[in-house]
Amino acid sequence: MDKKLIIGAVAAIVIIAIAAFALSGGSHDSDPTHLTVAAHSNIPEPESGFNPLTGWGCGHQNYNPLVQSCLFKTDKNGDIVPDLATDYKISADGLTWTVNVRDDVKFSDNSSFNAKDVAFTFNTAKDTETDLDLTNLKKVTAKNDTCVEFTLEEPRSTFIYDLRYVGIVPEEYDNATYGENPIGTGPYVLDHWDKGQQAIFKVNDNYYGDKPYFTQVTMLFPDEATWLELAKSGDVDVVPVATSALNQSVDGYKFYEVSAGRAQGVSFPYLEDNGQTTESGWKIGNNVTADKAIRQALNVGVDRQKMCDEVFSGHAKPEFTSVDTRDYANEAAKGTDSDVAKAKQILKDGGWEDTDGDGIVEKDGVKASFDLYYPPDYLDRQSLATVFAEQAKEIGIDVKLQGADWDTIYANMYSSAALMQQTSPDPYKSIYQQYHSKAPDEFYMNPGLYNNTASDALMEQAMHANDFNQANSLWAQSALVGDGGWGPAGDAPFAWLVNYDYNYFIKNDIDIGEQPDGLGNDVLINICDWTRTNSTA
Repeated sequence: MDKKLIIGAVAAIVIIAIAAFALSGGSHDSDPTHLTVAAHSNIPEPESGFNPLTGWGCGHQNYNPLVQSCLFKTDKNGDIVPDLATDYKISADGLTWTVNVRDDVKFSDNSSFNAKDVAFTFNTAKDTETDLDLTNLKKVTAKNDTCVEFTLEEPRSTFIYDLRYVGIVPEEYDNATYGENPIGTGPYVLDHWDKGQQAIFKVNDNYYGDKPYFTQVTMLFPDEATWLELAKSGDVDVVPVATSALNQSVDGYKFYEVSAGRAQGVSFPYLEDNGQTTESGWKIGNNVTADKAIRQALNVGVDRQKMCDEVFSGHAKPEFTSVDTRDYANEAAKGTDSDVAKAKQILKDGGWEDTDGDGIVEKDGVKASFDLYYPPDYLDRQSLATVFAEQAKEIGIDVKLQGADWDTIYANMYSSAALMQQTSPDPYKSIYQQYHSKAPDEFYMNPGLYNNTASDALMEQAMHANDFNQANSLWAQSALVGDGGWGPAGDAPFAWLVNYDYNYFIKNDIDIGEQPDGLGNDVLINICDWTRTNSTA
């Protein structure tokens, strides 16, 4: 398509979006306590409404649910602290978590909050078809109005993250109507929702915490292609910055950058191709990537900093393990990169040599060549895949790029490489699900079917630990066990490449307070601390 036509189409979409925004009562007005936010793509418009039992605020991505509050929250230091809860304890066997809750909270409809609402929320969420993973939750019981008991199927030190991110709904919940008319204990209530355009939230007068400065928050759900023009319109206070606009500036806005531990990298099929398939007929195994020398050479030979500079204009950091920025990172497991000579030596020592002079090494008649699938709708992943393939060729490995939709990527991830991303601070998701051995279940976690018995054992110990410092130490150890483990200095089942920051254009007069580092995917995490600085309102 002609470039002028593409630009014209984007501009038309922006004009229509802004016009619809104004007609629906969301136009920029003179009230300094009204805030308009364009949601990042990681907070899509919820199809089933603003319902935490179907994923709003939790699940695949974690963010402030606004209408609901959770048992725990994250403070400015990044620590998980009580919110609706007052304290908690874990039984010696790790199977029972007892949480005490506040007795001074009302829902937005004036009904009283108590432990029965907590028990109902989690028991219902467990049985609801959603992207919440509460399979380890056996049952939840309200012991009295202010005490709730969670019984787990097996010990899980990471259960605190479920308690942190599931918003609480009232026991009088109606699944058929709740999403469009949510009742919660959070700082805001949903005033109205113009589907496909915006949702407008107003202050919850019953909120038990510090009342927010902003009495109205309008949330837009725009396509990434329109982000820059929305900022230029001046009608939106907070707008995400697309990869293509990282070198842009907008008058009246400051550029805000924060890490979220958003790791992007390449997953490698770990098993050999022995003709196996999944129940759905998906092929398993790849005889090139199953060779450790290939995986290690790619990890050592690529230049991660160059990727950060070329793809993200420097608004990213090299990433080696997918959890480099977390408390459970293992520095020794990272290894090194940007060493093409060492990468070529690893290949040579592994029996891979270029015997026909075409620049691609081979072993036993097999060329070092494999497909890499990526989602072309994401410019950052497309660009990253392209640079990775270019750098791989420098060390003698041929990476064939395959742009495809997610259904196609999932169908090929056990036999081909895939450009993946993970952001969760929860080590159950970022480590256990990503690297613990499993049978093929056609789920995107552990796409290469990596397995290491020693690493598995350490992950299981970490899951069962009651002391979080001990758990973090065990998670870290699992990344490098002898000459194995899931880190690049071990078995290297991934080549994690970059930690891409979340970036926003925020109006100069907006003060967003002190946000916790590493959670930039949730810019509204501390919305109650935000103010507009040039106003006395």
